[in-house]
Amino acid sequence: MADLEGSTPSRPWRVALIGNPNTGKSTLFNALSGLRVRTGNYPGVTVEQRVGRVVWGGREVDLLDLPGTYSLAPRSPDEMVAVQVLTGVSGEPAPDLVICICNAAALERNLYLATQVLESGVPVVLCLNMWDAAQAAGLQIDTAALSAGLGVPVVCTSASRREGLAELQRVAVDRLQAGPSSQCAVKDILSVEIRREVVAVFAAQRSTGGISANAAEFLASRALLDPEGSVEKLLLSQEDSQFAATLTQARERLRGAGIEIPSTEARQRYHFIGRLLHTVQSRPVGRSGQLTDRLDAILTHSVAGLAICLGVLLLLFSTIYWFTAPLSDGVESLLGLVSETVTGSLAPGPLRSLLTDGVIAGVGAVLVFLPQICLLFLFIGLLEDCGYMARAAWLMDRLMSVMGLSGRSFLPLMSSFACAVPGIMATRVIENRRDRFVTILIAPLMSCSARLPVYVLMIGTFIPDQQLAGLLPLRAVVLFVMSILGLVVAVPLAFVLRRTAFRGESSGFLLELPDYRIPSLRVVLLRVWESAWSFVSRAGTLIFAASVLVWAAGSFPGNHSERYQLMTRLETEADSADAPAWEARLRELNAAQLEGSLLGMS
Repeated sequence: MADLEGSTPSRPWRVALIGNPNTGKSTLFNALSGLRVRTGNYPGVTVEQRVGRVVWGGREVDLLDLPGTYSLAPRSPDEMVAVQVLTGVSGEPAPDLVICICNAAALERNLYLATQVLESGVPVVLCLNMWDAAQAAGLQIDTAALSAGLGVPVVCTSASRREGLAELQRVAVDRLQAGPSSQCAVKDILSVEIRREVVAVFAAQRSTGGISANAAEFLASRALLDPEGSVEKLLLSQEDSQFAATLTQARERLRGAGIEIPSTEARQRYHFIGRLLHTVQSRPVGRSGQLTDRLDAILTHSVAGLAICLGVLLLLFSTIYWFTAPLSDGVESLLGLVSETVTGSLAPGPLRSLLTDGVIAGVGAVLVFLPQICLLFLFIGLLEDCGYMARAAWLMDRLMSVMGLSGRSFLPLMSSFACAVPGIMATRVIENRRDRFVTILIAPLMSCSARLPVYVLMIGTFIPDQQLAGLLPLRAVVLFVMSILGLVVAVPLAFVLRRTAFRGESSGFLLELPDYRIPSLRVVLLRVWESAWSFVSRAGTLIFAASVLVWAAGSFPGNHSERYQLMTRLETEADSADAPAWEARLRELNAAQLEGSLLGMS
């Protein structure tokens, strides 16, 4: 599978990055791939796929950024995608290597996923990211002993500082060149009884879909240990009734032996992890989380925390209003200079009209939005990277519960303030189907960034430029109110939907609150660049094409010869006594042309 360096490669190596949320996985992916990233969707689902093409050891490598997940017991589309990619059931080749990323300061929680990945049969490299934070907390980790205990290489990195990346790349290449036979992960994480029943379920499989034996056995274990989970549903849809009977009998034998499914998996994995960390990690007493705990006492307070959260949102929209106006004016001025240059270089005619009224106007309609969108994504990126966005979601859980939702819906709704499309796509992390559909229905009510320029224009026209209570600009307050109006409307709508069309119990809300940290400006700016480029390349192309089409519809059919002659006279003989008459005649011709065009007749 992994050709030696210097041989003729049949295809690029496939390296998947997997890890819990808040482990710096996306930061590490961006650091390894740079800007060589393409996006799309995984086959059959609307979960975004990010692939970076790099060259390691003279061989092309496709880096796959899998969605963040806490386990391989899939209950949501995001988690199921990770299982499908690791096993190859998605229709694409299984990865040649998995880099499992753990927060070095939270190994006990992060190693739960790592032990599951080890059982997938794919070669693994364990990456202890945020190593600088672990050292600052006084943690001592024996990486050699950890490597021996898990049977896989262990590399320490600090992705935000770009430390350890070269070593990670070197170890990954060595592992890729060694091939799948180098995998020597531990086999005693789960009890003998569970492993015996996994073999029985695996033997009952008839349709493996061309995946490897290791992958098929891994799917069998997930189906056994996750009752009514996504993997069980997948296998039951492919296998015959004998497989379902075997699966049921295996669970009954385990229950008869006093092994309760699924709770026993968590107990056995954490027991293994606890024994391992007892020998490889030492933690100083009384130092962990002190700063985070002190800040959380204020920022997550039931009253003060909510007031601070609303203040942060108000400051966000105020700052956007303060800074985007001059930036947008600068963009318009620059485009005006370009238009004047074209006008002075070309004689009046169809080409000049196309360039000034179609192309430049179309580009301007796109670029004038960029300052608002870039600033919005900049602030969202800073709030996410410093750890505050998770606290905001936790605070909003009580508001979401009024609507019958959970705090898990807050992040998709917050993303919808940037754009409803990624906001709707972000609902895939919501496990409860009813909550997910209600969130999808109310997400378009949020004031997306495309409406922001319209709000700014209307506020600048109708709202006076004065201070409210001598402190805040009145225009900024109005912008804030207009922006949250959709959220205010969404509350009663979601309340009605959850008690009518989507009636049922609300799901619980479990969220990891990461430690506070100083945001990496490079990482945040890279996210802003990706978001801005996505807007320009996707929405921008549509806006540009629409502008050119509107120009064409407003210009044709029609005879423009007299119009162009008058325009030439006005430009060359502007001081003529007949100029006012020419201008009046040109206005008549312009009105007649628009009325007789496709746009006017439609």
